[in-house]
This record gives sequence, structure tokens and C-alpha cells, in this order.
Amino acid sequence: MASGIVGKCPALSPAELAFRFVPARRFAAVSFESFVPDPREPSQAAALTTLRGLLDRLGAKRSPARAGDYCYLDGPFGVGKTHLLAALWHSTSVEKAYLSFSELCAYIGYVGMAAAVDELGSRRLLCIDEFELDDVANTMMAVTSLRSIGAGGCLIATTSNTLPDDLGKGRFGVQDFRREVALIASLFTVVQIDGDDFRRRTNTSRDERGKPADHPAQPTVVEFDALLVHLSLLHPVYYGALVEDLHSLRIDRITTIRDQAEALRFVVLVDELYEHAVITNVGNLPDPLFDESFRLGGYRKKYARCESRLVEMLAEVAT
Repeated sequence: MASGIVGKCPALSPAELAFRFVPARRFAAVSFESFVPDPREPSQAAALTTLRGLLDRLGAKRSPARAGDYCYLDGPFGVGKTHLLAALWHSTSVEKAYLSFSELCAYIGYVGMAAAVDELGSRRLLCIDEFELDDVANTMMAVTSLRSIGAGGCLIATTSNTLPDDLGKGRFGVQDFRREVALIASLFTVVQIDGDDFRRRTNTSRDERGKPADHPAQPTVVEFDALLVHLSLLHPVYYGALVEDLHSLRIDRITTIRDQAEALRFVVLVDELYEHAVITNVGNLPDPLFDESFRLGGYRKKYARCESRLVEMLAEVAT
């Protein structure tokens, strides 16, 4: 039980954490060339052209960010947003960092705002996957960090499934933070990308969006309840290090998650398992995986993304 994940307690310095700000295994080899736009969705080809155009800006002289300088790739789950963001990262040799918005918040919480801004603001490019405002804390954190990081001329590109003006809507008392949300929205130019969730299409291959590691002879096995307990003992900033050496994981006795704190930690873990291309088998997912009441709350898109990624991961187990 202790081998592989439960009982493993990574310990990384701030410098070691910053060194890890790169696309994970699933997106380690993607490129603009390997992105194949759906011919039925012209917005996908247009988004590809726009992201490629950012390379010219990265070669220009650094200057403080102005309104609309950042790139905001908006669209539903499974249309290739993360592929394009990682391709941008891979296509330039400038100083750069790549992390999810959850990882960004965890990193700032772990090292402090000043240290995080110093580290990330020194880069020329910052790629933030799955940008979202869930609560007051990360809203204020986003305002401060985006403005401070951009002040030194760092170009920020991000993906999301919520338009900037709608960030936080239905999640917390966002009406009291309209000024902050408006400020965040003003920094970005939106690039829309539409299409169907490729993970839910019939007979869909994994294509160029990333392939999992080969199946090992024996997967690491963990019971669901023990996994949830272990996650509660670790700072989420360590979840990536927790799973990065795994090739295959089987989670036994998975049940509907009724506690929202446990649910959110599990979502972060699934994101890390997905991005590190860990073959993940949970057997038959319970229906529902998350308490039905959670689907009405502010984190509903997190849960929907988690379920979408699990669909793809379970399909990989079957192939």
C-alpha cells in the first residue's frame, strides 16, 4: 500500500518547484504541427494561427503589459486548448514557465506572493492552463500576480472554459468583486475555440494530444479511502511529484465523494495523473462520482473537467 503513492511525502524547495514548471508527460512532445484542427470548426484553425503569432511577440523587446496584451484561449473541454498552450511553450527558447492555475495558486500560497512574482516575473513567457476563479482568495491572488508578473514584460497565455467577464459567476459573492474581475478581463484578448469534446466521441483515438506511458506488468494499487486520507496530509503543490514516477495506478473501491474538500483534492490529483499520462484504472465509476449537490455549486466546471479526463483515461486502460 505504501509503495508508489500512499506514504510518499515529497519535499521540494521553492527552487526545485520552479524547475518543474514545464508541460507534463502527456504534453511533453506536442507541437503546433501535431495539432489537427477539426475542419468543421474553423475557430480551431484560427486559434492555431493566433497562438503561432505570439512567437513574434516573444522575440520583441520586453515592455510592461498593457490592456489586452495577454492571450486567453477560451472553449469547452476537449477541443485542444491545452495542446495549443503546450505547443506555444515548446516552440520558443525564451525563459518560460508552464503550470495550471491550481498549481499557480498552490505555488503562491507555498512560497509567498513576493517570491512567486520574482520567480515567474523573470520569465519571458508564462503559460497558465485552466484559468478559473473559485473563491475570494484566488481572485485577489490572480489580480496581484497577473499585474505584477506582467509589469516586467512577461507575456501571459492561458486557457479556460469560462469567458473572462464571467469568471467567478455562480461560485462566490462575485458581485462584490466586479472591479477585480473586470481588471483581470481587461488584461486579456480572448481567442475562442469551439468543438466537441474529443474524449467523448465514439471510437476516438488519443491522437496527438498526448499518449500515456506503456502498461507496466503490475500497477500500483491503492484503496480509495486511504488515498483521500493521504491527499489531505499533503500540500497540493506536491501532488505532481507524488505521481510523476508512476506508470500505472489502480484505485480500488472508489465511491461517491460526499465531502467537498475531498472532492477538490481528488480533482487536483486527477489533473496530475492525466497530465503525467499515468494509466489510471478506477474500475466502474460510481454514478455519481461527486455528490449531486456539487454540480449546482461554484466548482461544477472543475468536476466536469475531472469526469471528462477520467473518461479518456479509462478508455486508455481498455486499449
